[in-house]
Amino acid sequence: MVGGIEVRGSKFDGVILSDEALAFVADLHRRFNPRRQELLAARAERQLRIDAGEMPDFLTQTKDVRESDWTVASIPPDLVDRRVEITGPVERKMMINALNSGAKVFMADFEDSNTPNWANTIDGQANLIDVHERTITFENPDGKRYELNDEIATLLVRPRGWHLDEKHVLVDDEPISASLFDFGMYMFHSAERAIAAGSGPYFYLPKLESHLEARLWNEVFIAAQQALGIPDGTIRATVLIETVLAAFEMDEILFELREHSAGLNAGRWDYIFSVIKKFRNHHHLILPDRSQITMTVPFMRAYTELLVKTCHRRGAHAMGGMAAFIPNRRDPEVTERALRGVREDKLREAGDGFDGTWVAHPDLVPTALEVFDEVLGDRPNQIDRRRDEVEVDAAQLLDTQVDGGLITEQGVRTNVRVGIEYMASWMRGNGAAALYDLMEDAATAEISRSQIWQWVHNGAVLDDGRTLTADLVDDITDDEMENIRQMVGEEFFATGLYEQSRDLFETVAIAPEFQEFLTIPAYELID
Repeated sequence: MVGGIEVRGSKFDGVILSDEALAFVADLHRRFNPRRQELLAARAERQLRIDAGEMPDFLTQTKDVRESDWTVASIPPDLVDRRVEITGPVERKMMINALNSGAKVFMADFEDSNTPNWANTIDGQANLIDVHERTITFENPDGKRYELNDEIATLLVRPRGWHLDEKHVLVDDEPISASLFDFGMYMFHSAERAIAAGSGPYFYLPKLESHLEARLWNEVFIAAQQALGIPDGTIRATVLIETVLAAFEMDEILFELREHSAGLNAGRWDYIFSVIKKFRNHHHLILPDRSQITMTVPFMRAYTELLVKTCHRRGAHAMGGMAAFIPNRRDPEVTERALRGVREDKLREAGDGFDGTWVAHPDLVPTALEVFDEVLGDRPNQIDRRRDEVEVDAAQLLDTQVDGGLITEQGVRTNVRVGIEYMASWMRGNGAAALYDLMEDAATAEISRSQIWQWVHNGAVLDDGRTLTADLVDDITDDEMENIRQMVGEEFFATGLYEQSRDLFETVAIAPEFQEFLTIPAYELID
């Protein structure tokens, strides 16, 4: 142990985990972790008030921020045009493919699409250094070699959320904040490299629930820049509005980060999860099958319209949501039908005023680019489109009614199977799992398990008249486990991974107490 820092991970990289780098992240942790813990306690207290019937609303104490005129800092040149962004974990081959995909931006993810085992965490930081050095390569066992094109996407990094710890590094005998570890290691090793390459240290910030959490990030940014001798405002961050509480504080979040802001993103899947989670004990706010929760249902429509209006009023990018489809090489008709759906989704976003959008697979980049090219033309964005006609109130943000919405046995089965299969993939070290022509990450698994919990604990009735009980879920799970066994084969199934995944699923889907994030108990099961 050096200076109160203990590294417990078996993979010890002396470059990434140098004494100087560890001292840097430890200092951030010591300075800012107490406030992080206070804000996490505030989340829990807020949940108790919601459970007791207090519904979210726009804050009276920050009304002047919402009503006054101000804008965020000017946009760096390499972030002006963000019409298509691709995302993926910090895995070497996937990073190269994403950077070469033709997208304007690549978000390298330490969070929902990445299993945060120690090897992935450390290798990811090394891969990011190699991107900036332009030395990153990968060779398949068959000899196929991957390397960067001359022109690549602008790199952004998503650290883990405020709620997560990094158990492999202890500071003064407590686990370091995973957010501060991911952020701090990238800043220490790659900030100057990014600046030297004509870019900068750019981030996506996940799962914020209030402007006070954004304020904490801003304080961290200032401290990191000062410690590294980098001018204030060099860091830029796009905040994912993927919690329903953050939707009520979009102006305030931009205001807190205004010197470092790069806009907001409509993180649709986590947003749906947040609505389920926050209102899990409110029977009248139960959502139907996941497949029926489209971007045109009232609460999703209200939140995205407000996001565009808020961002453009403040001179910031409004980024659209994820298209998670994976082309089906075996069935061109499935691919063609899905690409039509992707095109319709992106047409709606571009038409609503979004400045860009997300895709999960390189093959979707051309479709998304074509749509935004049609709308933007030679313009890099449409921030000048103010959307002053949009008026969204609290009732609209909380209108979870879905016309014709049903809870079906098939919806339950889909949630169970996707939840178990995703968790098995996650525990194998792959947090971006290709399941049934979709790229699933932790956000969609969270929807799957939280819906089951909400339905069971509120006595939801299926469309065939049966009440969904824990016993019925157990019976359905037995069936789906048999389907999984037949799909993966007896030898692989016998390893016990899927049984372990089932146990985890039941812990987060039907146990009496609701787990805030499935990745917290899951994290204890990986090295």
